[in-house]
Amino acid sequence: MDVTSFSTLGGPHPQRGVGVVAPFDFALDRELWRWVPDEVSLHLTRTPYVPVEVSLDLARLVSEHETLAEAVRALTAAEPEVLAYACTSGSFVGGIAGERAMCEAMSREGSVASVTTSGALLEALDELDARRIALVTPYTWSVTQSLEEYLAEAGVSVVGRAYLGLTRHIWKVPYRDVADMARQAASGPVDALFISCTNLPTYDVIPQLEAELRMPVISANQVTMWSSLRRLGTRAVGPYQALIDAGARPGTADFGALGALGALGELAEPPVSPAVPPGAAPSDSLPDPPGGPSGPTEPTGPAGPTAEGGWT
Repeated sequence: MDVTSFSTLGGPHPQRGVGVVAPFDFALDRELWRWVPDEVSLHLTRTPYVPVEVSLDLARLVSEHETLAEAVRALTAAEPEVLAYACTSGSFVGGIAGERAMCEAMSREGSVASVTTSGALLEALDELDARRIALVTPYTWSVTQSLEEYLAEAGVSVVGRAYLGLTRHIWKVPYRDVADMARQAASGPVDALFISCTNLPTYDVIPQLEAELRMPVISANQVTMWSSLRRLGTRAVGPYQALIDAGARPGTADFGALGALGALGELAEPPVSPAVPPGAAPSDSLPDPPGGPSGPTEPTGPAGPTAEGGWT
C-alpha cells in the first residue's frame, strides 16, 4: 500500500463528545452507543466500586456530589460538550431538587450542560404530553416506590406497574421478561410506558412494544441519550421509536403502519442469557403494594425474579 495516499483522506472527521458518568457495574455501554449518530462519541467513566447491592442506600452513594465531581474531572480531558449521568435511581432518590442539584454540581465541575436520566425522563414525558403512565422496573418495591414519589412530585401519575425485585445483575434480564412486565403494567389506559433502569436492556424491545401496546414506550437509556443529543443540537437514532420520531406517535399517519411489528412473534434475546440464582433475591423492608410486587393488576405472564438483579 502506498502510505502517501493517506494524505488525501482528510480524516478523521471531527467528533462531538458526550461525557457519561455511570454506576460502577453499568454493563450496557454498547446499548447507549446504538442511539448515537456517527458524528458523536461517548466518553464513559464509572463511579468507584462499593460493596452494596441495588437499594436506596446504593442510589445515594453513587450520586454524591463529590463522587460526581471526581467522575467529571476524569472526563474533562476528552472535552465533552454535554455531561450525562446515566443512572435512574441515583438521580431520582433525592427528588426533583436533588436531581437539579446533581446537574448543577456536574456543570459547575465540567463547565458544560448536564443531564441525568431522571431529569431526561421528565423532559421526555413532557415531549409526549404523558401525565398518566405505566411503569416497569427491575427494582425492589422500596426503590420502585421512590421512583413513583419522584414522578408524583412532577405531576405524573403511575396507574400500572410491574417490577422484579432484583438487586444485582440486572443486565442479564432477557427481553422476553421485559415484554411480559410491560404487558402486565400497561393493562389499562395510559399515555405512555416507562421502562426504568439504565442497566436493563431495552433498545430492540421498544418498537415492538409500541406496535403491540399502541402507545409510546420509553426507557432509561433512550431518554438519557435523547436528552443529551438534543443539547448538542442533534437527534438520537433508532427505528420506529415514538420519542425519537414524531411520526411514530399515536394519532399520526405513520403510526398505523407500525402495527405489523406486533405480529413479529417472539422477541429477540439480548446477547447474554440470565443465570437463575439458587435462591430468591433479597427484598427491602417496606411492604409490597396491594396485590404483591406487580401492584393491584392481575399478572398476565411470568412474575417475580427470574434472574438476579443489578444496578440502576
